[in-house]
Amino acid sequence: MICSSSTISRIRTFAAICALAALVAGPVRGDASPDALAKARAALAKGDGIAAQVPLQQALRQGVQGDVVRAALGEALLLESDRRKAREVLYGGDFAPESAARGWQMRGRLELAEGRLIEAGQAFDQSYRINAENASLWTDIGRLRFIGGEHAQAIEAAERAIKLDPKDPRALELRGLLIREQFGLQSALPWFETGLQIAPNDVGLLSEYAATLGELGQYRAMLIVCRKLAKVDRGNERALYLQAVLAARAGQTTLARKILMQTGKALRNLPAAIMLNGILEYRSGNANLAVEHFDRLVRMQPDNMQARMMLVRTLRSRGLNAQAVQAAGIWANLQSAPPYLLQLTGEAYLAQGNKREAATLFARADDDGQRPSEFLSAGQPLGVLAINYGDGPNLAGNAVPYIRGLIEAGEDRQAIAVADRLKLANPGAAEAWLLAGDARLIANDAMGALDQYGRAALIRFNLPTLQRIDHALRLLGRDAEANAVAARYLYQNPGSPQALKLLSNGRAAVNDISGAERIEVVLMARGLRNRQSHNPS
Repeated sequence: MICSSSTISRIRTFAAICALAALVAGPVRGDASPDALAKARAALAKGDGIAAQVPLQQALRQGVQGDVVRAALGEALLLESDRRKAREVLYGGDFAPESAARGWQMRGRLELAEGRLIEAGQAFDQSYRINAENASLWTDIGRLRFIGGEHAQAIEAAERAIKLDPKDPRALELRGLLIREQFGLQSALPWFETGLQIAPNDVGLLSEYAATLGELGQYRAMLIVCRKLAKVDRGNERALYLQAVLAARAGQTTLARKILMQTGKALRNLPAAIMLNGILEYRSGNANLAVEHFDRLVRMQPDNMQARMMLVRTLRSRGLNAQAVQAAGIWANLQSAPPYLLQLTGEAYLAQGNKREAATLFARADDDGQRPSEFLSAGQPLGVLAINYGDGPNLAGNAVPYIRGLIEAGEDRQAIAVADRLKLANPGAAEAWLLAGDARLIANDAMGALDQYGRAALIRFNLPTLQRIDHALRLLGRDAEANAVAARYLYQNPGSPQALKLLSNGRAAVNDISGAERIEVVLMARGLRNRQSHNPS
């Protein structure tokens, strides 16, 4: 529902909003100058929120009705990342009929930026009812769906946006991002390149293009794009971060730290930046600071194995072996635990005098056999999980722990039923299909699991999907097919060490010894095979 109030009058520091508040509360004296609105729209199209505010302020001073400029002013404030004032403007009254669709869309963007997905969806729906043929609206809807885990629906929205406006930079950027998730890094490049041919100075496209080049290992090309990004948007945090990553990879720790410090607090909550900060502090000998970064990241992302290994490693370097074992936790007990984590945990046990546990972990670290994905412990009694599940059976946050609990209790058939219900409620979410496959795999139905994994791969072919498909195929004795799937993934994502290991083991399994040895050379060069040189950083 649209709010109609004079709450905007509380704004004290922003002249345009003060004027708007007064006009909303007072009589209407005229319409906006077409020339003023045209100038504002031109500035907004360029992403310049400050320039857009100048003609809007002028219109307000001339006595223009606040509802006429509300949508444009809200958009300008969103471009300047001033969400508090944008909220006061966008919810300070109605929208003029000619700007209502844009106004509701801006409300949706605001809610999406603040993580209110339901409210964002409601606002976008209202905008859609007014104007369904708006490419930028469909781009926003696509982002909402992707954040909400509806990957298939996000793809549909992005395709709709491209169809409506093939030259829209935001639509091209979103399609590239979704292609990157769906098929891989290589396939995403043409979308970003097409967008940059249309809008060569677009910050979003430059940023994603640089990031994708970096993940592909094309560092020289990434640096060129980063430098242009920094020139177009001086002080751009993403460009600085990527250059810091490049410096860190080149072993220039001091330079990397200096570059990263220039981002200030802008990237404080970005997991990748937290990880990089931890690695740089570790290399600089600041183990205490490194522990703080890695511990914070592990708390944010408990399943982030890279961060957990770095935390354990840093604790070991300080001689805090008991804490290192605690940090490894149940993850070291999983069959799928990485060799490096097993090695580190074994060393921590050995330092405490527990030679028996250390020997077991060292033996597991040396075993290059299959390491299938596993469920983590549900961590709560099944009855409690069932109650939570009953309160929201179609919510992943309730269903996933319950499925884990059912599997732990040996209730495989019930676990499959619950997983299938979640999948049917969220058919566009790749994770729901993976979970349905996991439940079948635990119930010894590898063929059924493979079918579910394959459906997930059509939506999002990422590393977890590859690992599951690979495991199911090998259980079925279809090693050649598993190798082909791993090779396809590696073509798109050539820097993936996990995929390299899968393919190396897979080629050895079909007696392609020379092929396996070539991959082993690459793995050893990266320090990913020799036990003493395992190094996740």
